[in-house]
Amino acid sequence: METESDTQQVDEKLYSRQLYVMGHEAQKKMMCADVLVVGLSGLGVEVAKNIILAGVKTVTLYDPSPVTYSDLGGNFYFTENDIGKPRAATCASRLAELNQYVPVKVVDTLNPQGMSCCCVTVPMKTEELLTLNDTCRTAGCAFISSLVIGVFSQVFCDFGSEFIVSDKDGEAPAMSQVEAVTVSNPGVCKVLEDHGRHGLETGDTVKFSRVQGMAELNETEHTVKSTGPFTFEIGDCSTFSGAATQGYITQVKKPAKLAFKPLKEALENPGELMLSDFAKFDRPGLLHAAFRGLAQYTDSNGSIAPGDASASAAVVENTKTFFNGELDEAQQKLVTQMASGSSAILSPMCAALGGIVGQEVLKACSGKFTPINGFLYFDAAETLPDEPLSLEEVAPRKCRYDSQIACFGFECQQKIESLSYFLVGGGAIGCEMLKNWAMMGVACGEGGEVHITDMDRIEKSNLSRQFLFRNTDINSAKSLTGAKAAKAMNPAFNITPHELRVGSETEDIFGDNFYDKLDGVCTALDNVEARLYMDQRCVFYGLPMLESGTLGTKGNTQIVVPNLTENYGATRDPPEKSIPVCTLKNFPNQIQHTLQWARDYFEGEFKQAAEDVNAYLSSPDFEETLNAQQNTKTETLLKIRKTLVEERPYSFEECIVWARLKFESLFNNDIKQLLHNFPPDQVTSAGTPFWSGTKRCPSPISFDAEAICEDAEMKNHFDFIVACANLRAEMYGIKGNTDPAFFMESLSNVIVPDFTPKDGIKIAANEAEAKEEGNTADSGDIDANQILRDLPEPTKLAGFRLKPVEFDKDIDDHMLFVTACSNLRAINYRIPTEDTHKSRAIAGKIIPAIATTTALVTGLICLELYKLVGTPRKTLTAEAYKSGFLNLAIPFMTLSEPQPPAAQKTILQGKEWSFTAWDSLTMDVGDITLQEFIDYWKEEYNLEVSMLSFGVSMLFSSFGNKAKLAERLPKKMSVIAAEIKKAPLPESQLFLTFEICVDDISTGEEVEVPYVKYRFR
Repeated sequence: METESDTQQVDEKLYSRQLYVMGHEAQKKMMCADVLVVGLSGLGVEVAKNIILAGVKTVTLYDPSPVTYSDLGGNFYFTENDIGKPRAATCASRLAELNQYVPVKVVDTLNPQGMSCCCVTVPMKTEELLTLNDTCRTAGCAFISSLVIGVFSQVFCDFGSEFIVSDKDGEAPAMSQVEAVTVSNPGVCKVLEDHGRHGLETGDTVKFSRVQGMAELNETEHTVKSTGPFTFEIGDCSTFSGAATQGYITQVKKPAKLAFKPLKEALENPGELMLSDFAKFDRPGLLHAAFRGLAQYTDSNGSIAPGDASASAAVVENTKTFFNGELDEAQQKLVTQMASGSSAILSPMCAALGGIVGQEVLKACSGKFTPINGFLYFDAAETLPDEPLSLEEVAPRKCRYDSQIACFGFECQQKIESLSYFLVGGGAIGCEMLKNWAMMGVACGEGGEVHITDMDRIEKSNLSRQFLFRNTDINSAKSLTGAKAAKAMNPAFNITPHELRVGSETEDIFGDNFYDKLDGVCTALDNVEARLYMDQRCVFYGLPMLESGTLGTKGNTQIVVPNLTENYGATRDPPEKSIPVCTLKNFPNQIQHTLQWARDYFEGEFKQAAEDVNAYLSSPDFEETLNAQQNTKTETLLKIRKTLVEERPYSFEECIVWARLKFESLFNNDIKQLLHNFPPDQVTSAGTPFWSGTKRCPSPISFDAEAICEDAEMKNHFDFIVACANLRAEMYGIKGNTDPAFFMESLSNVIVPDFTPKDGIKIAANEAEAKEEGNTADSGDIDANQILRDLPEPTKLAGFRLKPVEFDKDIDDHMLFVTACSNLRAINYRIPTEDTHKSRAIAGKIIPAIATTTALVTGLICLELYKLVGTPRKTLTAEAYKSGFLNLAIPFMTLSEPQPPAAQKTILQGKEWSFTAWDSLTMDVGDITLQEFIDYWKEEYNLEVSMLSFGVSMLFSSFGNKAKLAERLPKKMSVIAAEIKKAPLPESQLFLTFEICVDDISTGEEVEVPYVKYRFR
């Protein structure tokens, strides 16, 4: 029977990044789910935003309460003009703009009947909440209760007595290559150690495929018993036909069944509470009691005004009854802080919880990932002042920042409004950051300013997570559009957008004068190189850096504080391993290898070949440039001759012929030649089979035109021909065609020459031979100069140019070619193939992304910004700052103290001195001569300069050329620097940096010192 989810069409362009997180089946289930959001204050609008972006079927809003000034601190769609209007109705139309596929409705009565999930995000009386929970359980509707009060929060989930989780963690199934399986009982499977541990646990299920020698295993599932990192048992294999020698195993994920307690039972007996901060291991239990104590008070008395000491004291007494009757001084202080700020709605807290709760809603709708089973408590109490603020300091001022003032005071709010920050990146994290900053009032006062830069333009795939953008913004600049949208949320937001890359090439714009005016930097980047560059800038200028990133449901935050924490570049992941050349060319064994090979072939055939031809036709110095490339000169000329003369097509039919012959060459002839060089039965000098381990013996593919449209595997044949022919036509400016009948007719007329393998052709059998082959000049017996002389004169082809086709993962025609090309090569080598969706992710190096994780990490990092601003009378140590690692799928979140900077010790002026990456020896003495510079170190530090360098150039050395040194000594340092750079120093540049080697004049011993930061203006 066909279900509604079977008929749903997923917009793969819109949800492209999200599909790599949720998968098609979970996405379809979400698209059939109706969600009721109760409460449209700060947390409610965050949850609604995230699930609308994710693509649930419908979102129904219930909140007739009037908008208050406190709401303006969290709901980014409310303005001062909305005060007094009903919350839900006021923001419904703005939420509906986020996703054309998700209708947003407003209801006047609270009824979860017919809903997939009911999510409460505002305070309700306890009895009403318990009744709603019971109604949801009866109706088969998942129930989530969530609350943000100041810097404290609570989440509770009840998905019923029986809830099926299809994939508990969202991790890719473990895959390994089989080295051998024994004919025994039990059968013992050993995986290739070259590809790491099998990653399986006893009880896991695996599926075998492409197994050689033990055909009975193929496409069968087995429960494993792990016996080591590279071995496991699978049951009785004693009757099978023979030992397995090669193949693949893939973990098969099995559904899990979970049971949830109703709210009433969980309140009395919560069980294990989820821990979010290991420094607060006892906090969840205290907060569970405190939230109950607060609810007991507000059920009878209503909300608590900021700083109401008597109400806070009553909440403390209530909490004691739920917490073994006693609270120590620190615990009483925490409960008092919670009660005092309980009416506050802070944007960063709403963003963080909105990410967590939004993902829980998606879990309820899709069955994907492990839900929070019971309660989660999270707080950022370390942001609060040490001592209670005066009533005057926290009193409401009938402004959009009343919630923030209630927690941190008016003085702190003024500091926030005067901040100057640089936001690098305007994508998913950048959008969320702009929204939070606009709500917080960052740079919304006198002297404050935010600069944002991003070179990218908006694409459709951005819209599912970069919520400041709309369909009408596609192709517009991200930085300009994001700045405009954030300013609409808060007209006082002082923001300047740029469309520039950060790097050495833009230091004339983002230079000394620019950084000198900043209070800090926030990175919202998607690559390590740019992060490292910004890290270097922050270290040099002594600026804090707010760093965060996401990978699907995983996220991380890092707070970098000058002199207090290590900088971003102090620790980094090892570089990604490259695929050996010989593996790519001749011995692939994973789909990643064949996809890289297909992408490389695309670049070489449709981009590089066209660029080489155009260079020949248009570059006056072509021959000179070519002569500088001795190792590839002949190869380049042969390619130009083929592309421009021998294989130049004049019709689309000729493009089809060319594509068909390419198929024969790549997937048949080349394989036959490889097997001629290395026959299937070949053995190595050690007597072992050559085709073993990671080397998989390939088989040629026979092209069968009659079966092209009938067999699923043969579809790759047809796709390759269609994509290849059309890309070839595009390169030559010929009109393409995709009509199958036209292709079939044209292919029937193609004559494919017979192929006979040749002797004497060398094929590298390992990486050492491949490197040797690559370092050998390719002239051979071919006269490169003669080829050049035989090419048509460029003047005879005036105006003729080819169109280089650059690979773009988002262009379907490009991915059609790469997927088909990769799969055909995988079939050659008996490697499991992949569909276009997965191939796009691998070939395009796509980073999975979903709005919920983005909201969470930006919320967490904005909480760190409160600490950097400094709340009144609060001096923060490293323990107060938090770096975070999280995975919403499991779910898991841990916040921890950032690491201190590594220190290096030295002896300076007879005293031990330590310095870190944050330290420099600052010289602010004006622009002096090199001689005065050297004398300065003698007079100030009793140090003899032995060497001084600027960048990669040596400025001074005690053993250098005396004549050159004598000429340089009387020159100003800035003049010498300009001479070395061969360009004037920009007016915006204030500093020069020098590396210096010095010796203690008294002892003659070398003294380790940091770099010199020399201010010459």
